[in-house]
Amino acid sequence: MTTHVLTDNAVLLGRSLRHISRSPDTIITTAVTPIAMMLLFVYVFGGAISTGTDGYVNYLLPGILVITIASGIAYTAYRLFLDMQSGILDRFQSMPIARSSVLWAHVLTSLVATTVSLVVVVLVGLLMGFRSGAGVLAWLAVAGILFLLTLALTWVAVIPGLTATSVDGASAFSYPLIFLPFISSAFVPTDTMPGPVRVFAENQPVTAIVDAIRDLLAQQPVGTDIWIALVWCVGILVVAYLVAMVTYRRKTA
Repeated sequence: MTTHVLTDNAVLLGRSLRHISRSPDTIITTAVTPIAMMLLFVYVFGGAISTGTDGYVNYLLPGILVITIASGIAYTAYRLFLDMQSGILDRFQSMPIARSSVLWAHVLTSLVATTVSLVVVVLVGLLMGFRSGAGVLAWLAVAGILFLLTLALTWVAVIPGLTATSVDGASAFSYPLIFLPFISSAFVPTDTMPGPVRVFAENQPVTAIVDAIRDLLAQQPVGTDIWIALVWCVGILVVAYLVAMVTYRRKTA
């Protein structure tokens, strides 16, 4: 049974990856927006922002990586919506394949595409002067956090992909996720913000995630941020997965 499920996932993943390979502009578009933001903030606003770090790009990059993930998952909802509208999901339901494989194929495709975008953004960051003396374990921890966040937000994206009534509606859910880092420690320290905004910024998931990644890359003590970040990621993942699966069963019943 396990082998059957894995085989189904692999076949459908191959189908989704072929779609991605035929339209590389998807990955390019996903990376362009975060890179444009990074260029804007480093070279236009960076000189006016005090963060207490050696280079603003070092402070900024963790937040840009989160925005990269938020930008990429919109395509998951978009591709799933197109499958729903084309009737291909109904055709899959008539075939002897694991029902969950359809969703997992989209989720795994998102992980692959987003990973490529994240690598591109990091390379551009290096060209802009980003430097880190972090060791292998710290980089693996950063990769683990980014992977878990991507997985969690991708399952969030599955929900509008299944329920949206238009293409715009399928991808519009990502806009709040893209702008959420702006009200966090991603661009400026939270202690520079006015009272109510600061309270929100310090208690939303992006701040804990960004701070944990930043401390790991800067070889600073991480403290409780990494555990808070993991709790947020796992919590979002569990809730989104359960809601997505229930929604999928209702749609395909």
